[in-house]
Amino acid sequence: QVQLVESGGGLVQPGGSPRLSCAASGHIFSINNMGWYRQAPGKERELVAGIRNSGSTNYADSVKGRFTISRDNAKNMVYLQMNSLKPEDTAVYYCNTFISPMPALVHAYWGQGTQVTVSI
Repeated sequence: QVQLVESGGGLVQPGGSPRLSCAASGHIFSINNMGWYRQAPGKERELVAGIRNSGSTNYADSVKGRFTISRDNAKNMVYLQMNSLKPEDTAVYYCNTFISPMPALVHAYWGQGTQVTVSI
């Protein structure tokens, strides 16, 4: 069994810089791509940022230059550093990873989500 646990959300003022963390635990042989998604009320879930095993990253246009995704392979963790937050960044943020619990088998796993609210 694999679990993803996110942390770091909460109420943040505009311009704030919180960091989200996601820890993967359980039966893990290897971790492939990792990423962060978000879902705002009344909107579809969207990709915010992704990071591959190689370290290459990709970002939604709306967060480029403000958010930075990183990973610590030794700790099975992925992070999202968010800077210059705007009210439109308010959403539930979800960690998503592709994990191999054994060789030649890959599953996508989701965290439970962490609320980020940007407001005065």
